[in-house]
Amino acid sequence: MTSAASLDPVHIAGDPATIGRRLGELARPVMDAYLAQSDAWRAVERWRGHPFVAALRAATARHFPALLDELDGIAAGLGRSADDVFLWNCRGELAHSTPDGCTTLAAVSPRGAWIAHNEDGDPCLRGRCMLVDVQPEGKPGFVSFYYPGSLPGHTFAANRAGLAQAINNVRLLEPRVGVPRMVLARAVLDAASLDDALALLSDTPRASGFHHTLGAVEESGEADGTARIVSVEATARRCSIEAVGALRGHANHLIHTGHESEAQIVTDSSRDRQLRLAQLLPGAEREGNADALVAALHDVAPSGLPIYRDDPHDPDGENTLATALMQPRADGVALRVVQHHVTTFDQLIARTC
Repeated sequence: MTSAASLDPVHIAGDPATIGRRLGELARPVMDAYLAQSDAWRAVERWRGHPFVAALRAATARHFPALLDELDGIAAGLGRSADDVFLWNCRGELAHSTPDGCTTLAAVSPRGAWIAHNEDGDPCLRGRCMLVDVQPEGKPGFVSFYYPGSLPGHTFAANRAGLAQAINNVRLLEPRVGVPRMVLARAVLDAASLDDALALLSDTPRASGFHHTLGAVEESGEADGTARIVSVEATARRCSIEAVGALRGHANHLIHTGHESEAQIVTDSSRDRQLRLAQLLPGAEREGNADALVAALHDVAPSGLPIYRDDPHDPDGENTLATALMQPRADGVALRVVQHHVTTFDQLIARTC
């Protein structure tokens, strides 16, 4: 799909079915090989025809019918059944140890506000992901890192309302009937403001959950505005929203106060990365710039499992596919993408609404 030399976004526009079909067509050359080696796919395909999956689809149709059309369009573009593509996009609800990891840093300081994110995923996807620039009818539009066959949004993205989002997988063991988390992450990209995104995450019945780092510049009378970043742990049971006031990090398990009783899997890698972040953040905060955040995300720990993951035998089955640096600004979101220590994209996603 793309090489580390360039990550030029593929532009897609139209109604939901048209957008989905194009996303599916882009994924089609790699999808068979990707799923053939995927333990996650073998786990979710056992759910074909299950009433719980039918209930998840019904919840999606009720709350986000346009995104269900987008999913069915992906299936058409892939030449696969709509049921199978929906299953794949419910993998967080159906297979609790999927190889979708990630580490996120969020910083707010007098020098600026940033969201820095390692997108960790199946090593099979190395060099097989892309950026998509999507313009749905009547929505702000967005640029997102795109996994083949999945709704955009569950990785890192910025929309043209000035909203940045980075997603961290959390491995929850008690899903419920509700909207699948990947659908919710995609729905956030249609939000016209940070407050709209938070209301969506809080008010929609959730089937499982993600950690969302969200950032935007609040509208004000001043030209530059005020940057606001929040950490959201949205699970089937509760939605916890915490403002980021300085510098904080998040790996792949729930850490907000109040989530202690949630049944979750905390892998050795997630635990080690969270502990290593605690060691690195004071130094990064003193430096107080974007390069320090990227350096922290590229850290290879002297002991334990590293933040930057390039071991083909990683115990979670994940490698770092890209590092994103997003700076919410009054005029949009500045997005830089680094892959294997090479900058492959560096542009402003201009605010148009």
